[in-house]
Amino acid sequence: MHVAIIGLGEVGRCYAAPLHAAGHELSLVETRPSAAARDLAARWGRPIHDRPSEQLATAEWVLSCVTGAQALAVVESVLPYLAEGSSIADLTTAPPDIKRRAAQKAHGRAVRYVDTAIMGAISLGHEHTPLLASGDGSDQLKSLLEPVGGRVRVIAGGAPGDAISLKILRSVFTKGMEALAVELLTSAEKQNIRAQLYEQLRDIDETPLRSFLDMLVRTHVVHAKRRLHEVHDAERELAAQGLPSLVLTGVAERFLKTADALERRPLTTAEPSVESALEWLLASPASTRMS
Repeated sequence: MHVAIIGLGEVGRCYAAPLHAAGHELSLVETRPSAAARDLAARWGRPIHDRPSEQLATAEWVLSCVTGAQALAVVESVLPYLAEGSSIADLTTAPPDIKRRAAQKAHGRAVRYVDTAIMGAISLGHEHTPLLASGDGSDQLKSLLEPVGGRVRVIAGGAPGDAISLKILRSVFTKGMEALAVELLTSAEKQNIRAQLYEQLRDIDETPLRSFLDMLVRTHVVHAKRRLHEVHDAERELAAQGLPSLVLTGVAERFLKTADALERRPLTTAEPSVESALEWLLASPASTRMS
C-alpha cells in the first residue's frame, strides 16, 4: 500500500518505521527535515519531498503528523493530488473546529478524513501508543496500523472532531485531578496523615468513576451554596498550613456561579437526574461562564 507521511518529527518517524518494515511504499514529506529524518530516509533509500506534489497521486493513505497549527494547511495542500477514495488520518492536536473544517474540505473531494487523537506519549509508547479515531475511514485506519503494532480504538458512529474533543476533555479531568492531587497529598504529608487519607477515600475508590462523576453533578446543582462555605473553610486551612491553594480558588468561583444562578432560577426538583442537572447548567449561562 502507498502511504504518505506528512511531517517527519517524532510522530511521523514513529509510524513510518513500522510501515516501511511491513513493506508499504512510503512517500515522505517534510519542509525542514531533521538529521534523524534524513538518516531514516537515507537508510531506506527514499527521498524527502519538501512539499506535497504528484507523488501523492497513487497514495491510498496520508498520515498528517504535523503540528496542530499546520493541520488545515496540510489537508488543503494534499487534496489537489489525492485520488477519490483515498484517506487522510489527521494525527495532529488541532482543535475540534479545525478538524471539522478539514473533514468538510476532504469530503468535498471524495477523500475520507479520520480525526485521530494520540492518547498517550509517543516518546514512551512509540507505535503502540493508543489512538482514538472518529470519522469515515476509521475502521480502515485500524486495519492499516494494527498489523504494524498500532492500537486504534474507533468511536462507533463518531464524526471528525469527536476524537480530539474527547482527548481534550480527558485532559481537563486528568490535569485537574493532577493539580488537586498535588495540593491534597502535600497537605496530608505535612500533617503526617497521608496513609489515613487513603483510607478515608476508600469509598470513592470503590465507586465506579461514571457513577461518581454523575453524582457530583447531580448534587452540585442542589448543594452548591452550602458547599461553597466548605470550600472557603478548606482554603483557609491550607493557607494556615503555609500551603495556599491554587485549585480551590477556581473551585470556589465555580460554586459561587452555580449558587448565584440557583438564586435566579431555582431547580424544579430536589433530586435531579444527571441529564436534568446538565440541562439546567447549560441553560444557565451565568453558572457555566467564568468572569
